[in-house]
Amino acid sequence: MTEQELAFTQDELDEIERIKAKFPTNKAATLRVLWVAQEKYGHVKPEVQNLVADTLDLPRSHVHGVASFYTQYYKEETGTYVLDVCTCLSCQVCGGYDILHHLEDELGIKAGETTEDGMFTIQEVECLGACGYAPMLQVTNGVYANNLTKEKVDKLIENLRKGKKPEFESMVMRQNEKRKKELSQ
Repeated sequence: MTEQELAFTQDELDEIERIKAKFPTNKAATLRVLWVAQEKYGHVKPEVQNLVADTLDLPRSHVHGVASFYTQYYKEETGTYVLDVCTCLSCQVCGGYDILHHLEDELGIKAGETTEDGMFTIQEVECLGACGYAPMLQVTNGVYANNLTKEKVDKLIENLRKGKKPEFESMVMRQNEKRKKELSQ
């Protein structure tokens, strides 16, 4: 999609206006508007970042800086499910790399790659703040799968192929749902 083909719908622009109204400046709304863009396009590649910058009337360099700083914003197209495997110290000690390598073997891809069918992308990430549940991973910026074993990973993949996510939600997912509810009021 070219930059000229990218656009927010009127409903999305209305949502962006509601977001902007909650902040003292458009700059302060950048994170939330990037979420709106990522929810729409599945990523925030440079042309999507430019759309956000233009919509907020901000320098493109500012939006690029924000998007590139946070790993939760996908700078490339990803699979339907992004599996963020934590390999920080707690997860590492509890088998985080074993889980990562098992996923790579099962899906036939390496960290940073997407399966040919476009269903899965694997990412190796730093701490997701759930050390007590190690080893763990996050599914597409939301649902956590924790206390993982190879068997649990196999079941997770099988369920995701059927469109069924794990039930344990992360704080990020709850915050996103709360934000959507607030914005719809």
